[in-house]
Amino acid sequence: MTLVRHELRQGTTAFAVWAGSIAGLLAICIFLFPEMKSQMEAVNSVFASMGSFTAAFGMDRLNFGTLIGFYGVECGNVLGLGGALYASLCAVNILSKEENDRTAEFLLSHPVSRARIVTEKLAAVLIQLTMMNLLLYGVSLASIAAIGEEIPWKELNLMHLAYFLMQMELAGLCFGLSAFMRKGSAGAGLGIAAMMYFLNLAANISEKAEFLKYITPFGYTESADIVSSGCLDGKLIFIGMLYAAAAVAAGYWQYCTKDIH
Repeated sequence: MTLVRHELRQGTTAFAVWAGSIAGLLAICIFLFPEMKSQMEAVNSVFASMGSFTAAFGMDRLNFGTLIGFYGVECGNVLGLGGALYASLCAVNILSKEENDRTAEFLLSHPVSRARIVTEKLAAVLIQLTMMNLLLYGVSLASIAAIGEEIPWKELNLMHLAYFLMQMELAGLCFGLSAFMRKGSAGAGLGIAAMMYFLNLAANISEKAEFLKYITPFGYTESADIVSSGCLDGKLIFIGMLYAAAAVAAGYWQYCTKDIH
């Protein structure tokens, strides 16, 4: 597990910045709720008249006057977009950076198989994502308790689980892509995360674009769907995990067979 520890040490600064930033924004959103709660009736009526914009973010199906409705929209966007960007950045350079930094020759000179290198790097990504999500979950619980609101356990747990699975899917896609790149590219990771986010917005706006839910992992993180159904969409999650597994398998094959310089 030497390589796992090495990757975790290298990613410490990025982890601290991203996790700290997302956690801070999450706490701020929650602490704003008591101040805005009394004004939510007027806000709901405003959002209800905003047409496609309202539908894009699921605001037409959530009550801003409730904690879970407010959390689903405001905190959901922080968790969703912030977590997606970090997951993509964390994974998209993990395999290609050895060639980019000219350290591949040193790494491969050790008595360690390429398959083990890929496995340990993948484990490092998964550990970082798990740690970040546990931190954000704890911040959410502590912040809700601090403002004196009752914790909506079921909905909160389902939302955080959905965001965690979404991050795992994006990380899997970017991890596989990393094996095909000779030079790391943060832009590729950011681009994939942003594209998936906007595909979901398009699917929410137009019924003709609903098929995009089967492409973007944001499709099963919709707070309005989770709150109204009380469960996650297992079909979308299964398809998403298949995408991630296929990408990771392709990454293993490519890294173990390509000519690494």
